[in-house]
Amino acid sequence: MGETIHIYHTNDLHSHFSHWPEIRAFLHERKRWHEETGDTCLILDIGDHVDRSHPFTEGTAGKGNVDLLNDAGYDAVTIGNNEGITLSKEELDELYIQADFNVVVSNLFTADGLRPTWAKPSKVIRTAEGRKIGLVGATAEFTPFYKRLGWTVSDAKQSIIEAASELKGNVDFIVCLSHLGIREDELLAEMCSDLDIILGAHTHHIFHEGKMINGSLLGAAGKFGMFIGHITIDPDTGEREAELIETADLRSKDEGFNDMLIEEGKMQLNEPVFYNEKALKAEWFKDSELAELFGQAMIEYSGADCALFNAGLFMEDMPLGEMTRYDFHKMLPHPINLCLIELSGAELKEIYLQSLNAEWPKIELKGMGFRGAVFGNMIRVNFSLVEHELFIGGRRARHDEMFNLITLDMFTFGYFFPELKRAPKTYFMPEFLRDVFSQFFRTKPVR
Repeated sequence: MGETIHIYHTNDLHSHFSHWPEIRAFLHERKRWHEETGDTCLILDIGDHVDRSHPFTEGTAGKGNVDLLNDAGYDAVTIGNNEGITLSKEELDELYIQADFNVVVSNLFTADGLRPTWAKPSKVIRTAEGRKIGLVGATAEFTPFYKRLGWTVSDAKQSIIEAASELKGNVDFIVCLSHLGIREDELLAEMCSDLDIILGAHTHHIFHEGKMINGSLLGAAGKFGMFIGHITIDPDTGEREAELIETADLRSKDEGFNDMLIEEGKMQLNEPVFYNEKALKAEWFKDSELAELFGQAMIEYSGADCALFNAGLFMEDMPLGEMTRYDFHKMLPHPINLCLIELSGAELKEIYLQSLNAEWPKIELKGMGFRGAVFGNMIRVNFSLVEHELFIGGRRARHDEMFNLITLDMFTFGYFFPELKRAPKTYFMPEFLRDVFSQFFRTKPVR
């Protein structure tokens, strides 16, 4: 009987490390089993392993995640948007310096069109019996964000098709590491018959037994390390099967692993920022001094005329005493950037009216970078509506007058405010909300 090829895959861990000891132990054991029987075992991650909402990832700039992937024996990964656009260009360039695995991403380039040295458009791996498995991969096209950081992203599906075409005829199987999302994967399968397997991510979808489209087997393992995907290939018949292993059913002796990483991150982020002489309470459903100061920080940082954000951003109060980088991280863990948007007085008034939606505060918001519990009240700083007239900085705003609104990047995706998706805008990157707020207090301590 010939070899069987086993592929184990994870995706969208987002630095949820509670199940990592189980994942690591399982992968080590399975690799040993398969290699002892002469089979081939590949271990792949499909992106967003990094999430800077976790203090360990924040404190190590993602390099701690790479150490964990090394330790678990990964063979190759692709990058997700969290690796790609929540790290500065310099941090991403340095992220994989100590990686023992290959980084396969075909659609990322520097601003002058060069491929980064740490990224490969494809990789060929030989099995125990000499067969060749080609790996291709790409990441989601968050084009304006990458551009602000000094990167260029090309058409993801087209780059995969081109990489697969170059491998065709020289390998036995082609496996795609796709951080594009379920709909893009389904389109990719229809467009490219060269792909034997498409391992998906980004939209956190699940295929318990895979999904076959146009001869490609699609696999996906959800999010947060709740599942490990397993693909088997019979090289003699070409037959492929998919399953998911639930990590909650696995056992590990490493209880408290996540707490240990939090403590390590806390030590990394122990740099004092300022001494707070007045405790400030985080309020989700009413105005607060903390929110007012945050709005001032946004305006001062950007030079905007007014600010708009949701109060649910604040995950912790600001206590009396010394505030460190770790404290600011706990208070604002979100990988969210500021965005400056140019709007007319008439457009800004419409945004103000939309922000009065009474249903928003209690929404349990998920995704878009938000790492909180509920949306919370909308906070408007330096603009108001008085008897149906818009005032900015205490002055009546003309309908045709242009203003700059500073807000959150998640409001530019079109879900809450469709107009903001189309308006001229400038993203502030790579600084997150916590960076802007801590910078404000370095020179303006609360008294």
